[in-house]
Amino acid sequence: MLEGKNIIIGISGGIAAYKSLHLIRYFKKAGANVRVVATENAMWFVTRVSLESLSQNKVYDKVFAPDNDYTTEHISLTDWGDVFVVAPATANIIGKYANGIADDALSTSLMAFDKKVFMAPAMNCKMYEHFAFQRNMKYLQENGVEMIEPASGFLACGYEGKGRMEEPEAIFEAVKAYCDKPGSMHGKKVLITAGPTHENFDPVRFIGNHSTGKMGFAIAGELAARGAQVHLVAGPVNLTATHPNIIRYDVVSALQMFETATDLFPTMDAAILTAAVADYRPAQTPSSKIKRSDENLTLSLVPNPDILASLGKEKKSNQVLAGFALETDNEMENALKKLQKKNLDFIVLNSLNDPGAGFGYDTNKVQIIDNKNEVLRFDLKTKKQIAADIADKLAQCMERHP
Repeated sequence: MLEGKNIIIGISGGIAAYKSLHLIRYFKKAGANVRVVATENAMWFVTRVSLESLSQNKVYDKVFAPDNDYTTEHISLTDWGDVFVVAPATANIIGKYANGIADDALSTSLMAFDKKVFMAPAMNCKMYEHFAFQRNMKYLQENGVEMIEPASGFLACGYEGKGRMEEPEAIFEAVKAYCDKPGSMHGKKVLITAGPTHENFDPVRFIGNHSTGKMGFAIAGELAARGAQVHLVAGPVNLTATHPNIIRYDVVSALQMFETATDLFPTMDAAILTAAVADYRPAQTPSSKIKRSDENLTLSLVPNPDILASLGKEKKSNQVLAGFALETDNEMENALKKLQKKNLDFIVLNSLNDPGAGFGYDTNKVQIIDNKNEVLRFDLKTKKQIAADIADKLAQCMERHP
């Protein structure tokens, strides 16, 4: 549903820029709010008066323009927007975005945007087929950018081939379909745990694991983009969460994560626990550093509380609870035991035996098993793509628990 949605339309410098006027009109007629970000070259093809008249907002086309509303316009604008649609998207702007270059109003805004991006490529057919462009387009698609394929036909340069920007109505319908799809999380509160825990056995050393938190942060970002208020309990990780719908709680130990998660859970609609929590902690933590010696060092370990099992015992009928199972052998058997024992609605299984999956990678390969005996199997994907699959499953489960 586009009513009330905030749509950013990005326009780069190509002859197809004139079609962006029709695209703005479609979104406005559907009840969306529209703001335009343009490159300076785009303004050779469309006029500021036309863009501002149709969008009913000022055009942002210079990073340091004296009449910008904010000194960091690209931040305030991208906080405002729900969806970013770049049409036309030239080979230049796609190359900049794929390679992290931010040197104008549009590329800087794209770099600051952490929600759904659509791009409608438009260029000469030889440029479209060039290996560098194809590499850049594939890379963006792998990271969740929706490419609206260009059409084939006569091009402005006189060539005939693939590269003509798709018609505004088709672009509008693609964005509308995304906004209309089931799985909206507006008004829902979701708890996410992410990363490792560190269990100190003296003031300078700890027991931990290799978790980076990437999977949990990807899920938090996806749910926030769908409108959920996400409460993210993060162990010690080197990651940032910039979406305004994410409230972050930083913890170090399993006990701290347990206390925070159990405090938050009663007011949540759902929880997905992705954190790799240490099962044990040292029984004693001396106040001074343990000095090296030639003698063997023996540490006495005691169990940490099982956060997932504790939440499973407290779960109400209208709450959804999910966990992760990272296994090395008997994967499905162990995941099913965990699903049942801990009173979960579904569990996400991944194996360290799968290449490209597990700790540290930007990709993962998972299976989702629910308490109705449904099993969803996925090929190796980016963690952002898997986060969308998990969010879809969560939305399905939440429909069963209105």
